[in-house]
Amino acid sequence: MQNPAAPITLQPGDTLIIVDVQNDFLPGGSLAVPRGDEVVAPLNALIERCTTRHLPVVATRDWHPPEHCSFRERGGPWPPHCIAGTPGAAFAPTLALPASATIVSKAVTTALDAYSGFGGTDLHDRLQAAGVRRLLVGGLATDYCVLNTVRDGLAHGYDVVLLTDAIRAVDVTPGDGQRAIDEMTRLGARAIASAAIGDPA
Repeated sequence: MQNPAAPITLQPGDTLIIVDVQNDFLPGGSLAVPRGDEVVAPLNALIERCTTRHLPVVATRDWHPPEHCSFRERGGPWPPHCIAGTPGAAFAPTLALPASATIVSKAVTTALDAYSGFGGTDLHDRLQAAGVRRLLVGGLATDYCVLNTVRDGLAHGYDVVLLTDAIRAVDVTPGDGQRAIDEMTRLGARAIASAAIGDPA
């Protein structure tokens, strides 16, 4: 595991994981995360730094069928959102994903939900094949899909860096976002702003 006191620099074995930066989770979307659009600028800066150093970039997305179990009409907690192939499911137009980015679709079957990018996907296999050891995680929302992706990443044995300037919370209950951050750090993630991550000498 990483030393929580050591400075962080980009290095081989790092991968940027961008969680669900999709139109329906941005202001004006059907399940908008407050200030969710604010994650794009720091993520874009880190995308550029990673691609310059040939470090992989992964973007997860909800890719729901129209009758997905998470929708209120089906007894779930959420309004319909991120229905596969619709504009709401598209990545934010200002998110500068490189052509080389790996896209991971989750919650793609009607009866199963998945908050984690690892849930029912081949993400772990892809990361293992690429020799990834550390995940730099940002995106939406702190208290749901980011939290669960970080939990699973740690459970799979990766070092995890939580990008504090590139996450925003739903906060269904006030304080959910901070509680999620506290849990992620308790489990072993290191919380740091992306701008504080150094470049290799």
